[in-house]
Amino acid sequence: MMQIKAALTALRNIRGLPVMQDLQKPGAAVDLFDCLQCWFGFQEGNVANQREHLILLLANTHIRQASKETFELKLGDGAVDELMKKFFKNYTNWCKFLGRKRNIRLPYVKQDAQQYKILYIGLYLLIWGEAANLRFMPECLCYIFHHMAYELHGMLTGAVSSTTWEKVLPAYGGQPESFLNNVVTPIYRVIYKEAEKNKSGMADHSTWRNYDDLNEYFWSPDCFQIGWPMRLDHDFFCMHPSDNSKGIKSRGTVEAKEEREGHEDEEMGLKSEGNEDEDTGVSYIASPYFHKYFVTMEEVREQKWLGKTNFVETRSFWQIFRSFDRMWSFFILSLQALIIMACHDMESPFQMFDAIVFEDVMSIFITSAILKVLQAILDIAFTWKARHTMDFYQRLKYVLKLVVAMIWTIVLPVCYADSRRKHTCHSTEYGSWPGEWCISSYMVAVAFYLMTNAVEMVLFLVPTVSKYIEISNFQLCMILSWWTQPRLFVGRGMQEGLVSIIKYTLFWLLLLSSKFSFSYTFEIKPLIGPTRQIMKIGVKEYDWHELFPKVKSNAGAIVAIWSPIILVFFMDTQIWYSVFCTIFGGVYGILHHLGEIRTLGTLRSRFHSLPSAFNVCLIPSSLRNDQARKGRAFFPKKFQKESETEKNSVAKFVQVWNQIIASFRLEDLINNRELDLMTIPLTPELFSGLVRWPVFLLANKFSTALNMARDFEGKDEYLFRKIRKDHHMYCAVKECYESLKLILETLVVGDKEKRIVFGILNAVEESIERLSLLEDFQMSELPTLHAKCIELVELLVEGNKHHYGKVVKVLQDIFEVVTHDMMTDNLLYSSEQIEGDTMHISGFPEPQLFASNHGQQSIKFPFPDNASLHKQIKRFHLLLTVEDTATDMPVNLEARRRISFFATSLFMDMPNAPKVRNMMSFSVMTPYYMEEVNFSTEDLHSSEEEVPIMFYMSVIYPDEWKNFLERMECEDLDGLRSTGKEEELRNWASFRGQTLSRTVRGMMYYRKALKLQAFLDMAEDEDLLQSYDVVERGNSTLSAHLDALADMKFTYVISCQMFGSQKASGDPHAQGILDLMIRYPSLRVAYVEEKEETVEDKIHKVYSSILVKAVNGYDQEVYRIKLPGPPNIGEGKPENQNHGIIFTRGEALQTIDMNQDNYLEEAFKIRNVLQEFLRHQRQKPPTILGLREHIFTGSVSSLAWFMSYQETSFVTIGQRLLANPLRVRFHYGHPDLFDRMFHITRGGISKASKTINLSEDVFAGFNSTLRRGYVTYHEYLQVGKGRDVCLNQISKFEAKVANGNSEQTLSRDIYRLARRFDFFRMLSCYFTTIGFYFNSLISVIGIYVFLYGQLYLVLSGLEKALLLQAKMQNIKSLETALASQSFIQLGLLTGLPMVMEIGLEKGFLTAVKDFVLMQFQLAAVFFTFSLGTKAHYYGRTILHGGAKYRPTGRKVVVFHASFTENYRLYSRSHFVKGFELLLLLIVYDLFRRSYQSSMAYVLITYSIWFMSITWLFAPFLFNPSGFNWGNIVDDWKDWNKWIKQQGGIGIQQDKSWESWWNDEQAHLRHSGLIARLIEILLSLRFFIYQYGLVYHLDISQDNKNFLVYVLSWVVIFAIFLLVQAVKLGRQQFSANYHLIFRLFKACLFLGVLATIISLSGICQLSLMDLLVCCLAFLPTGWGLILIAQAVRPKIQDTGLWELTRVLAQAYDYGMGAVLFAPIACLAWMPIIAAFQTRFLFNEAFKRRLQIQPILAGKKKQS
Repeated sequence: MMQIKAALTALRNIRGLPVMQDLQKPGAAVDLFDCLQCWFGFQEGNVANQREHLILLLANTHIRQASKETFELKLGDGAVDELMKKFFKNYTNWCKFLGRKRNIRLPYVKQDAQQYKILYIGLYLLIWGEAANLRFMPECLCYIFHHMAYELHGMLTGAVSSTTWEKVLPAYGGQPESFLNNVVTPIYRVIYKEAEKNKSGMADHSTWRNYDDLNEYFWSPDCFQIGWPMRLDHDFFCMHPSDNSKGIKSRGTVEAKEEREGHEDEEMGLKSEGNEDEDTGVSYIASPYFHKYFVTMEEVREQKWLGKTNFVETRSFWQIFRSFDRMWSFFILSLQALIIMACHDMESPFQMFDAIVFEDVMSIFITSAILKVLQAILDIAFTWKARHTMDFYQRLKYVLKLVVAMIWTIVLPVCYADSRRKHTCHSTEYGSWPGEWCISSYMVAVAFYLMTNAVEMVLFLVPTVSKYIEISNFQLCMILSWWTQPRLFVGRGMQEGLVSIIKYTLFWLLLLSSKFSFSYTFEIKPLIGPTRQIMKIGVKEYDWHELFPKVKSNAGAIVAIWSPIILVFFMDTQIWYSVFCTIFGGVYGILHHLGEIRTLGTLRSRFHSLPSAFNVCLIPSSLRNDQARKGRAFFPKKFQKESETEKNSVAKFVQVWNQIIASFRLEDLINNRELDLMTIPLTPELFSGLVRWPVFLLANKFSTALNMARDFEGKDEYLFRKIRKDHHMYCAVKECYESLKLILETLVVGDKEKRIVFGILNAVEESIERLSLLEDFQMSELPTLHAKCIELVELLVEGNKHHYGKVVKVLQDIFEVVTHDMMTDNLLYSSEQIEGDTMHISGFPEPQLFASNHGQQSIKFPFPDNASLHKQIKRFHLLLTVEDTATDMPVNLEARRRISFFATSLFMDMPNAPKVRNMMSFSVMTPYYMEEVNFSTEDLHSSEEEVPIMFYMSVIYPDEWKNFLERMECEDLDGLRSTGKEEELRNWASFRGQTLSRTVRGMMYYRKALKLQAFLDMAEDEDLLQSYDVVERGNSTLSAHLDALADMKFTYVISCQMFGSQKASGDPHAQGILDLMIRYPSLRVAYVEEKEETVEDKIHKVYSSILVKAVNGYDQEVYRIKLPGPPNIGEGKPENQNHGIIFTRGEALQTIDMNQDNYLEEAFKIRNVLQEFLRHQRQKPPTILGLREHIFTGSVSSLAWFMSYQETSFVTIGQRLLANPLRVRFHYGHPDLFDRMFHITRGGISKASKTINLSEDVFAGFNSTLRRGYVTYHEYLQVGKGRDVCLNQISKFEAKVANGNSEQTLSRDIYRLARRFDFFRMLSCYFTTIGFYFNSLISVIGIYVFLYGQLYLVLSGLEKALLLQAKMQNIKSLETALASQSFIQLGLLTGLPMVMEIGLEKGFLTAVKDFVLMQFQLAAVFFTFSLGTKAHYYGRTILHGGAKYRPTGRKVVVFHASFTENYRLYSRSHFVKGFELLLLLIVYDLFRRSYQSSMAYVLITYSIWFMSITWLFAPFLFNPSGFNWGNIVDDWKDWNKWIKQQGGIGIQQDKSWESWWNDEQAHLRHSGLIARLIEILLSLRFFIYQYGLVYHLDISQDNKNFLVYVLSWVVIFAIFLLVQAVKLGRQQFSANYHLIFRLFKACLFLGVLATIISLSGICQLSLMDLLVCCLAFLPTGWGLILIAQAVRPKIQDTGLWELTRVLAQAYDYGMGAVLFAPIACLAWMPIIAAFQTRFLFNEAFKRRLQIQPILAGKKKQS
C-alpha cells in the first residue's frame, strides 16, 4: 500500500547520518532503526518488532491526513508531528515538572527535521520495547530516554563533550545486547529483589519498594544523582536496609555480600565475573549487567536503602479516614449540627438562625479543628517510613500543619467560651441573629479559620484557574499550591469543565439534602426524647455486678441506643446513592434510546427504518453529508433520504444484514429455514430503493391479502388502498406477482403457450390499471389458485426431471382455474381479440397445451443450474406457504436479543463511521494462563464426578443442538461420530463454554467485519449484487488487498506466558493454541521462553519474549526479545499483559479476558467507537472508552441469573452514571478500549505490584485519571462476558474482589484521587469504589453493635428499668436504623438499579415480574449471603492482609459440593458469625420476656433472624442435590473422615481438618502487633455472655457479688481439666488398656453427674441453669480459642496450644453437627429436594429444559 511505502521511504532516509565514518561499524545501515541499533546496542528482535510498529503507526496516521497533504507517496509532516505529540507529551511534562530542558532538539532545516523526529520516536520505542518490567515505570523510561536522546543529538550534530573534549558517544556503546545488560538489567534486579521481600503478599507493604515507589523516585530531581552512565553504588540500587551506625564498609564486606547474593543472581541468569586493574589500584567490578564502575580499594561508601517513596501503604482502617478526611469531617460535623438542632426541637431549617441555636451550631468548628489535628497526626504517622525520600519542605509542611491545627484547637474553644460568657450576641433568649448583626470574637476566629475553605470554594467555581495553578511551574503558583497539596507529578490538573462540575454538584446537593432530611426526621430527632428520659432515670439496682456504679446519666444505655444510629447515619448515604443512581441512570437511558426495540413486534414495525439508520451510522458518507449531520440532535435522529451519491447504501445494508444472519447460522442460533426466512435477496431494485424485505416480516401477509380480496365488497381503489396501508402486505403481493411472472417467463417456452400466458398477464395488469380487477375476475377462486401455485413451486424447488408430467398437469390446472373459474366472459373475449388467436380458449384445453408437441417441449423443466433463480423460487415458495409462526423468528432467545440490540444501537448517538482505510488502527490482547482452550473429546464425554459436558450442553442449548445437527446433516451424536465430525463437535461445545476458542472466534469477527466494510467502501454496483463471499473468492487481487488493509488496521495477540513450557511438556493446551493459529492465520501468540545456557561452565537461565504465528501447520517465530530475568515479578495477569503489549499495534488497544465473546454485528460498529477518540466534545480527548458487557451465563441456574442481572446493572446503569454526570468511571471490565499511545507512555494498561494491585484492572483507570486522562462510557456496542454459575465459584470471585478493594483502600492511587478531587467528585469516588464495601462492613457491624447493646441493656437490667419506669416502648429510630440495614442486607442496593435497567431494556412489567420471581427463588437469601462474604474478606484483609488471587475454575457444569467443602469455604466467614448472631438473639429473647411484648421483639429482630439463618444454611440451599439422601450419607462419611484426619507436611486442607485449621490462621501468622491486639480486643466480646448470664442463674440466688463471676471461671477451669484428663487418658490407656480407659471415662461422667445432682439439691441448680450455662460458657471457650490463635507465637511450644487445637476441633465438629442435623432431617422429605430443584433451576423449567437428567449425572447416562 502507498502509505506503507511512504513510511518505509521515510525510515530509509539516512542521508547525513554518521553511520560509517564516525562509528566504524561493519556494514551499512539500511534505515534509521539500524542506525539506532548500531549506536546503542539494541537487540535485533526488538529493532525488527519496533520497526514494523512504527511503520504501521506512521502509515495509519498518514492515511488519515492524506486528504490534507499534497502527496500520498511522501510521508507528511503532520503524521510525524501527531506521533511526536502523543509519544512525548508525558516526557515533556516530566521535564517541565523537574525544571529540566527537553533533550529533543530539532534542526532548523525542515527537510532534516522529519528525520530527527523519526529517530527520537524510534529511540523511545526501542527503549520501551526492551524495557521488560521497567515498562511499569514510565518516568524511569523518561529518565533513560532523556540521557540517550542527549547522546543521540550529540552524535547527530557531532557535538564535543565539555569534559573530555571528545565527540559525544553513547555511554554504553553499541555492542550486542548492550542496552539490555547495562541499562535494563540493573534496574530490573532492584525490582526483582524488592519484590522478593514481599514474601508472596505476607510481608508488610512498608518493608519493600513496589513498582510505584521505584518509579516515583524519578519524580524528584535527586534521580539525576544516579548519573549517566548509572552509578550502581547509588542508594537507588541498594536493596536491603542496613545498620546506619556504620558509615564505611570495607572492601571485603562488599565482596562478602556479593558472594552471598551470587547464588541468587546465578539462578536469574544475572551472574558475571569481575576484573581488577592491578596497576591503578582500582577495582573494575563487572556487575551482572557488564557495566564497570569504580570503587576504591581502601573503602566503599555504604549504600543506604531509600525506603518507600512519597507514600506508605499502611494496613489500618484509619487509612479510610485519612484519604477521605473531608467527607468524614463533613458527616461528623453534619451529625453534630443535626443533633444540636434536634435538641432545640427545630421544626424548620430556618430556625437555625435563632441566636442561641446558631451559636450552638457554630461549635462544630471546634470539632473540625480537632479533626484537623487528627488528620495531621495521621499524615505524619502514615508517612513516617517515607520521610527519607521527602524533601525538607514537604516534611516542614507536615509539621506546620500539625502546629497550626493544634493552635486552632486552642484558639477556637477559648474564643467560644469567651463569647458564651459575655453573651454579647443576643439580648433576648430568642432574638434573631441576622437582625442584630453583632459579631463575637468566636465568629471572627471562625472567619479566619474558614479562609482557606473560602479560597478553595472560589477555585472550585473557576476550574480553569485552579488547574493552571496546579500544573504551572511559576514560583507564585507553586507557593500557592504548596500548602494544600504535595508536589507530585500525578494528580495535578484533574479538574473537569464547569458544566460537568455543575451537573455532579447538583446531583450530590439533591442527594445530601434528601439524606439529611431523612436522617433528621426519622433517625435523630425521634431519639432525643428517649435520651432525655434515660438521663433522668436513676437506676439503683442492676441485674449484675455493675463495674462502674457511679457513672451518671446512664451513659452505657445512651451509647447502646445511639451507636447503631450513628453507624447507619454514616452508612445510609450509600442507600441514597443507589436510589439516585436508579433515577438518574434510568432517565439517562430513556433519553439515549436504550431499549427502544426490545421485542420482535417492535423490530418488525421499525425494520423499514433500519437501512436509513444503518446508512447514517455505519456507511461512510460524503463531506457534504458529514456537515449536514454535524447537528444531529440529542433527541431521535431524523434520517435523511439517500442522496444520489449514496443510492447503493441499501444494497450495503443488505450485504451486512445477510452476513449477520449467516453468522447466526454458523453459530447455530438459527436453522436453515430461519436462515431463508431472514435473508434479504440481492436484486438490482435495491439501487432504486426497493427492498425485498425478509420473509419473516412478510409472513402470512400474502395469505391475508388473498383472504381480504376474496371477501372484499366494494371498489378496487378501496381494496388497493387497504393493501397499500400495510407496507409489508403490499410488498408481499407485489413480489409474489413478479415472482410468478418471472417463473412463467422462464418455465414456458412454447410459442402458443407464451402468447396465452402473457395474454392473461396483460389482461390482469390492464384490469389493475382500469381499477376493474374485482369486476373482471372472480376473487372467490383465489384460494384454489393459491394452492395450485404452491404445488407448482414445490415441484420446481424439488427439480426432479421425472416429475415433468406433474408440472404440465399443474400448469394446465392453473390455466383452467384462471380461464374457467376466474375470468369473466367480457375479459375472455377481449383477451381473444388481443391475441388474435383462433383457438377457443373457452372450451376444454387441447391435450398438447404445455405438453411436448412433435418432439418440442413447451416448458423448460427442470430449470438450468442458476443459483440466483433457485433462491428466488425458494423465496417465492416461502412467501406462499409461510404461516403466522414465522413472525416469531428467530426462535432462539439469544438471537432475538442480539438482533434487537443491534437494531436499537443504530438509533443511538454514535460518531459517523469513516472508511476502513481512514479509521484508527487498533489491537486486541487477551492474557491467557492455563484455562481451557478447547474441550477435548475425553472432556466432552467423561463423567467421573459430574455430568458429561456434551450431555449438559445438548440439554441446556436444545435448539442450538438441533440446529448444529441439521448443519452437520446428522441425526444424533452417534451420527456425528460415525461421519468423523468430532472436531466440529468439540468446537460447538467449546463455543458454549468459557474457553479461549470462544473468545478468539469472537475477536476475529473484527477482522471479518473490517474486510466486509472495506469491500463495501470500494465495491461497484455490480459487485454489490453478488454475495461478498462469492466476490472475495473469485477475485484474488481484491482478497489480498482486503487482507492487507485488515492487517494494517487490526492485530490480535494472545499473551500466553506458559505456551513454551506447554509445548515442551506436550500439554494438549499447546496444540489447542496452535490449532487456533492455523484456523485464524492472522492470530499472533506471545509467550515467554525459559531455557538454560552454559557460559564459562556455568548454567544460566535465559528468558525471552517470543511472538509466533502459524505457518504450514507449525508455529513459526516472528520476533524474539531477550529479557533481563523472569517476567513474573508482581501480579500474574498484568505481568502477562506487559510481556505481550510490545507485540500489539495501532493507536487503540482493547483488553479482553478469556471468558469473553464478541459478535459479528457488534464488530461492524468498531469504527464508530474508535472515532470517539477523535470526537472531542470536550477540551481533552478520552483515554479510555468504556463499553457495555452482556453476561451470557445467566440462562439456567437461578444463581447465575441473579449474578448476571447484578453484573448487568453494574456494567450498564451503574457505569452510565459514573461516566456522566459523576465523572469517576475508571476501568472495571475488559471490553474497554485504551488510547494505546497514552498508556504505553504512562505505565501500561494495568498495575502489577504484588498484593496492592490485586484488582489490577481498576488501577489502569486510577492511573489514567491521575495523569489527566478522561474515561467515557458508550452503550451502543456490547461484548459478551461469562460469569461464575455456582455459589462456591461466586463466593470465591466476590472474596477476590473484596480483597482487591481492601488493598485499594490502602493504595496511594485512592489516597491521591480522594485528596485531589473536589469535594463532590470525591464523594462520587468513595461511594462507587471502596465505599460500597466499607458500608457493607458497617451495615454488618451495625447489627452486632445493636445486638450487643441490647444484650448489655437486658443483662444489666437497664432495659427493664427504662421500659417500666419511663414507659419507653419501641424506639422508632432503632427500627429505622435496622430497616436501613435491611436495605443493604437484602440486596436492594443493587436491586433497584437492576429493576430500572431491566425495565429500560425489557419493559417495566417484565422488570417487576422478574424481581418478584427472583424473591421467590430466594434472591434475598443470595444477596444476604453475599453481604457476609464482602464484609468478612474486606474487613479481614485490611486488618491482617492475606489478599490473594482466588481461581474459580469457570466450570460450565453445575455440580454438587460436599458438606466438607462448604464448611471449609464458609466456616469462618459465615457459619461462626451466623452462630454468634443466633446466640445473641436467643439470649436476648430469653431475658426480655418478662417485660416486653413478643410482637415488638419480632418487628425489631426479624431481619437479623433472617441474616443468621441465611449465613448458616444458604450454601446448602443453593447446593444442587443438596437434599438427596444418597449425597447426605456420603457427605457425612466424608465429613467424619476429614475432621479426624491428622494434618502435617504435604497433607492438603481438603484432606485434613488440622491442615485446614492451620491454613485458616495464615493471616494471623503474618499480622503486626496492632492487628493482633485488635483481634484480641474483638475476641473479648465473647466474655460478655458469661459475665452477664452467671448473675441470672437460679443457683446464684440474686447475689451480685463479683465472686460469682470468679466462681464461673473455676467451673470453666474444671471443664478444661476434664478435657485434658480425657486426652491424657486416651494417650496412656486407649491403645493397650482399653477397658481401663472406658472405666476412667465412666468415673469422670458419674463424677460430673453427681456434682450436678448435688448442686441441684443444695443450691437449687435448675435445668434452665444448665441451658444458661451452655449459653454462657460456649462463647467464652470460643473467645479463648481466638485469643490463643492471636498469641500463637508465644504459646505454640507449650501444652496450651495443644489444648487449643483440641478445643477448636471439638467446636468445629459441634458446629458441623448442628448444621448437618436439619439438612439430614429435611432430606427425608422428597418434596424438599423437588422444591430446591425448582427454585434453583426455574429458568430452565421456564424454557422446558430437562434438569433432572443433568442432576442425575452419569446414572442417567448409564
